[in-house]
Amino acid sequence: MTRREALGICAVGAAASGAGIPRASPAPAAEDNTRPVSVLYYGADAPPPRSIDLQAGPLRMVLEPELAFVRYIKYADREVLRGIYAPVRDRNWGTVAPKVRNLRVETAASGFRAAFEVDCQEGPIDFGWKGSIAGDSSGVVRFTFDGEARSTFLRNRIGFCVLHPIAECAGRPCAVEKVDGSKEDGRFPDDISPHQPFVDVRAISHEVEPGVMAEVRFEGDTFEMEDQRNWTDASYKTYCTPLRLPFPVEVKAGTRVSQAVTVKLTGRGKAAPGPRLAAAEIVVRVGDAARAAVLPVIGLGIAAESPEPTAREQARLRTLRPAHLRVDLRLTDQGYLELLRRAAREAAALGSALEAAVFVTDAAEEELQGLERELASMKPKVARWLVFHEKEQSTGDRWTALARRYLRGPLGAGTNANFTELNRGRPNTQGLDVICYSANPQVHAFDNLSLVETFEGLRHTARSARQFTGSAKLAVTPVTLRQRFNPVATAVESGPAGDRLPPSVDARQASLFGAGWTLGSLQALAESGVDFATFYETTGWRGVMENESGSRMPALFPSTAGGVFPLYHVLADVAEFAGGRALPVRRQEPLMIAGMFLRQGGRSRLLVANLGPAPRMARVENSGLGWPVRIRRLDEHSYREAGANPEAYRKNGWQPARLRGDAVELGLLPYEYVAVDPA
Repeated sequence: MTRREALGICAVGAAASGAGIPRASPAPAAEDNTRPVSVLYYGADAPPPRSIDLQAGPLRMVLEPELAFVRYIKYADREVLRGIYAPVRDRNWGTVAPKVRNLRVETAASGFRAAFEVDCQEGPIDFGWKGSIAGDSSGVVRFTFDGEARSTFLRNRIGFCVLHPIAECAGRPCAVEKVDGSKEDGRFPDDISPHQPFVDVRAISHEVEPGVMAEVRFEGDTFEMEDQRNWTDASYKTYCTPLRLPFPVEVKAGTRVSQAVTVKLTGRGKAAPGPRLAAAEIVVRVGDAARAAVLPVIGLGIAAESPEPTAREQARLRTLRPAHLRVDLRLTDQGYLELLRRAAREAAALGSALEAAVFVTDAAEEELQGLERELASMKPKVARWLVFHEKEQSTGDRWTALARRYLRGPLGAGTNANFTELNRGRPNTQGLDVICYSANPQVHAFDNLSLVETFEGLRHTARSARQFTGSAKLAVTPVTLRQRFNPVATAVESGPAGDRLPPSVDARQASLFGAGWTLGSLQALAESGVDFATFYETTGWRGVMENESGSRMPALFPSTAGGVFPLYHVLADVAEFAGGRALPVRRQEPLMIAGMFLRQGGRSRLLVANLGPAPRMARVENSGLGWPVRIRRLDEHSYREAGANPEAYRKNGWQPARLRGDAVELGLLPYEYVAVDPA
């Protein structure tokens, strides 16, 4: 049996004999013989993070020792908490990467005990802490933090953050004990709360299932909660040091910080939690076509820091059929008119329109008059104007009224930053055609699993935005893998050092993980009814393909000169169904598998990605693809061809499968992305 046969689509029931189940690939080398396979997977020459399964009576959880992060505390199949961790955050809210050492873990039938030391060192910050986590048979888990500043520095936060999950908590009641001992009944927000739902928190309790309550108790500081869906995180975060207090704060060398978090279950449920079972396969179910959502109109951003696309790059970009190219025009910059001309040329070459983001100052009328004069002679094709003020997080009425006088065509406003800035500064939608905000998965956390969690948060931003957009259309623009700028910095951020990428660049842009994250984000936006979405840039390390001159920092951003990134193929596969619909896709394990089912007229396509480092078997039910089908794989073996010669890969990479049955079973290598079409 060939490898392709072993990994191909197999009939229902074949998994019982092992057919179609992929074997793990050796880590040291990839098929292109140039980079470690982990670089192809997720952009780093490093093994995936370890995880340790722990159990405290009826509670199960995972400890990620490299991050000192406790994840997914569960009672049976119910998630009690999404996580507990203790970050050190600098004056610009940057998280100092923890370095964990001297980890010791003891487990027994009655519970567990773990201890470790953490160093947080970056720039002027030198802070160390000792942590311990203990769980007992009654379902009590206690996490302690005992730290000391070894230098003097400015901080915005030091200490525990506790995450409550969205699916289990949104809209449901809770009880809050305040620092002064008083108690109040509350409710986790359903729509995203723009401000803190609870302040001065000492403890918070909620019902896990009928008869079972979970209490989280905090010691060592005053805590409050924020709705992290504002930044696409899929959690409510209870954190220390209230934001009403001034920040940043100087921490002098020798300062000690001690805190503790205790999680306790009370009551008894109907069924005792069982042990964790490893699923032989993950079920993905395609939903009813009657509930299909129209695909967003998808565009790209221009790569202002890269040369204009070459003829070959233009041909490859046309495959993506971008409806628009976003260009950012700061009307006080001397070069903005040339940038507009360049953007108009690039858009015309691709058959696209412009999404023009215009940034004004208090001299907006004069600036817009100057732009209007130039537009009269330039006459670019503009799909929509987005208006922002340089000093405002969300556009005020005055500026949109002025823009309406001088700009012709659909007019949009909102924020150039995260959904939180839009949610806290909701614009007057009267006279607006579009409301917009941007999205990225890395405001608070940066590991792969946290990025995958943001699919759920992204859905909630769109749903909540619809509560105040009126009849205006909704645009998420741009969608990027890293935050483009820090809207809450308290000081000018330093530029990139020689040993690190710029803060807006992520090596996963060129990885298989980047393709999976793009697929999951597209499905989230489609299911949420977003009208317009702008993804990434055209070329360069924030784009869909590498420049023909190659990477600027090849040791930190490995890529093939002139090659396309795996996420290019996701956008190309979806582009072939532009104007079509995305059917609902429900996944048994949404943090492991991303899926999208496209339909347009009589055509259908299934897209699936493995989001993790382990091989997976995905069983897709109710696809209606019929038989035979064909499959095209993008994995560590096809990575090089798909990047260097995407035209041949897209044309010749399909493999037939002539099988019978009404379900599709896909054996997926780590981080593999596949497209399945009727043959």
